[in-house]
Amino acid sequence: MITDLKFRKSSVLKKVLYIIFEVMLIFYAIAIIFPIFNMVISSFKTTSQIFKKPFSLPEVFSFKNYEIVWKKGGFAMYFVNSIFTTVSSIVFVILFGSMAANGIARYKYKMRMPVYLLFLSGLVLPLKAAIIPLFLLLKSISLIDNRWGLILIFTAMSLPSTVFILGGTMRSIPKDLEYAARIDGCNDLSIYRNVIMPLSAPSIALVTIYNIVPIWNDFFFPMVIISSDSKRTVPLGVSSFFGQYQISWDLVFTALTIAIIPMIIVYLFMSKYFIKGMTAGAVKG
Repeated sequence: MITDLKFRKSSVLKKVLYIIFEVMLIFYAIAIIFPIFNMVISSFKTTSQIFKKPFSLPEVFSFKNYEIVWKKGGFAMYFVNSIFTTVSSIVFVILFGSMAANGIARYKYKMRMPVYLLFLSGLVLPLKAAIIPLFLLLKSISLIDNRWGLILIFTAMSLPSTVFILGGTMRSIPKDLEYAARIDGCNDLSIYRNVIMPLSAPSIALVTIYNIVPIWNDFFFPMVIISSDSKRTVPLGVSSFFGQYQISWDLVFTALTIAIIPMIIVYLFMSKYFIKGMTAGAVKG
């Protein structure tokens, strides 16, 4: 209602600009949603139907493709592997990232800025550039073809952005809350667990959404590290439907549809914290 009143009282130029931006956002939403919608409806078709009528609805909504992908294609195993790898990585990222951000943002010591810059350097230097020494390092500790090797890589890959986001949020939390907790008898660990972490919940949700998507979708590191079929993740599982001479597009679209479901669920549950996390730490406390 407030927005409607502001729109009515605005000048003609502002109204025109507002309408243009609304139309642009609508077209942008369509450009994002339509490929996903087309992918979902294509998962109910055969490959020949996809090529004959790529944008039409399927003649019959059959779940045969889903049964083939999930059972015969071994996608259930790939799905479990991805769930385990992603969830474990996110838990470690939030745990270690929040502890590092808390140490950098809430404490004063001589090496605070060099430590912070060390973490920020991870945003500039891509981990993929160091794939050869990283592979040799994991091989020396027997973590090649091991899910824990992937988890360590994903954790290291996500820590810089996590420290950057959570550091800004934790820096904005008033010191008075910390002083009050100390008066009540809380030690550093209790303050971190009972004061800092609850107040950083929106940014933690942002960190989760920001990191969970690239971890879930990553193809490069699982391809390099994992060789056993029983330890493959979802992106590697999708690639198995690409044959040397023929591609089963109906199964590919089905596998992709299954793959996006967890990310949609995560975003729907955490979307209310997403905007709060984007603006957290913008105001200096």
